Amino acid sequence: MPFVDTGRALRYSLDEMNKLTREVKRQAQHIGFDLVGIADPCPSDYAAHYHDWLAQGFHAEMHYMARPDAVEKRADPRVLMPEVRSVVVVGMNYYPGCFPPVMTCQGRVSRYAWGADYHDVMMTKLHRLGDWIAAQTDRPAAHRAYVDFGPLMERELAQRAGLGWFGKNTNLIHPAWGSYTFLGELLLDAELEPDMPFIGDRCGSCTACLDACPTGALVAPHVLDARRCISYLTIEHRSSIPKELRRQLGDWVFGCDICQEVCPWNKRFARSAESSVLRPVRPTLDLLSLLSLDEDAFRTYYRNTPLWRPRRAGLLRNAAVVLGNHGARAAVPQLESARLDEEPLVAEHADWALEQIQGG
Repeated sequence: MPFVDTGRALRYSLDEMNKLTREVKRQAQHIGFDLVGIADPCPSDYAAHYHDWLAQGFHAEMHYMARPDAVEKRADPRVLMPEVRSVVVVGMNYYPGCFPPVMTCQGRVSRYAWGADYHDVMMTKLHRLGDWIAAQTDRPAAHRAYVDFGPLMERELAQRAGLGWFGKNTNLIHPAWGSYTFLGELLLDAELEPDMPFIGDRCGSCTACLDACPTGALVAPHVLDARRCISYLTIEHRSSIPKELRRQLGDWVFGCDICQEVCPWNKRFARSAESSVLRPVRPTLDLLSLLSLDEDAFRTYYRNTPLWRPRRAGLLRNAAVVLGNHGARAAVPQLESARLDEEPLVAEHADWALEQIQGG
């Protein structure tokens, strides 16, 4: 393939670019991605909205999102990778199906975390794709891969790549797959033919997600206040869950799918993932067993899973809240032990759960 090296970028004829673009998409699907599109790495159209979102404190304690260097990079992918010429955006369906019945002393886990850690799965596939692209050129093409981390406006890049629109629940929605998709990005210094951006908002007048959110975290269409979001509170939040929100957690011990469950696009189009690497193994957790785990046991069971994210203190905190919401008298002995836990966060929430169970 006759590439011309101009600086650090790979530039070539229109015919060669179109051919490589088609081959990249075929290879991405062969590797196991359900969706693939190409985005132009131009500056973000949503930088002002992002600044406003941060100014209102909607990022809660996720201070990394407000770091000046990270904000600058999110505003323009070329700050993150100066030689970038194209962004390959991929999507992978993870929908595992409906929840099994949830018994007393069990807690629900958000569908994305039922199986293997998607970061590892997606990154492995993205690097395979990047290596394959490099093998098609006369010299190695530089690439950087990202999966739900790093300072990128990944939903905007996905929309630019034609993969869907921003739902009112803030998720990217694809018209044939819904929103149960992992997103990943491959920044390349090779030029590919960009796809047409997805135009329009197909949510229409529907407000099902806003109406269903038990904590009112969706403060307006397309606007999420993380301080009230169950997913944030049970995963990213490192301190006490506000008492006024604990009841609204219901039986969610890790994450929350409510705003996706009620979405008409998911009700119509969500389909079970075929990938064996995302095979569901833990839709619910036994909360009594969870409360009995010391640090070593927690590490053994959860170190290489999404459930590692809140660490032992966070996950046991969540378990105590759910047991309190269940009113589970069978949990009293375990909660009595948990109130003596060396982690103050666990002890505090065990105390609260006991108050709910025993009538305060």
